[in-house]
Amino acid sequence: MTIEQRQQELIDEFDGIDDWMDRYGYIIDLGNALPEIDEAKKTPQNLIEGCQSRVWLDAELDDEGKVRFTADSDAIIVKGIISLLISVLNGHTPDEILDADLHFINDIGLGEHLSPTRSNGLLAMVKQMKMYAMAYKAKKQ
Repeated sequence: MTIEQRQQELIDEFDGIDDWMDRYGYIIDLGNALPEIDEAKKTPQNLIEGCQSRVWLDAELDDEGKVRFTADSDAIIVKGIISLLISVLNGHTPDEILDADLHFINDIGLGEHLSPTRSNGLLAMVKQMKMYAMAYKAKKQ
C-alpha cells in the first residue's frame, strides 16, 4: 500500500467518527496497539526533541531498503499520534518518506484539535522520521 493510499484509508476511518472524544479514543486505541519498542532503544539519543511528553523513536533500514520504525511514549495520546505516523510511513523507502505530503493530519482535523505544545511535538515527530529517511538515503549513496 502506498503512503497516499494509507493516508486515504485513515481519512476514511476518521470520517466515520463524528465526535472528537471518540476520535481521541480511537487514536489512543491505535497507540495501545503499537508494537512494543525494545527497552534498549529507549535511550536519550532516541528521544524526540521538541515534544512535551517523552517520545522515543527508532528506525532501521531493512534488507529491501525500506525504513522500519518503532516508537513509544509516556503519554497515551502522543503514543497514538506516533502510531498514526508509523502506520503511514513504515515500510517505505527513504525517498518515499522524504517525498510524502502528510496531509492526512489536517484532513482528519488532528492539527486543529491539538494544543500548541502537542502540535509542536507532532511536527518534531514528522521531522525526526524524515531525518531518519534522509540519513538512510545518504548512507545508501
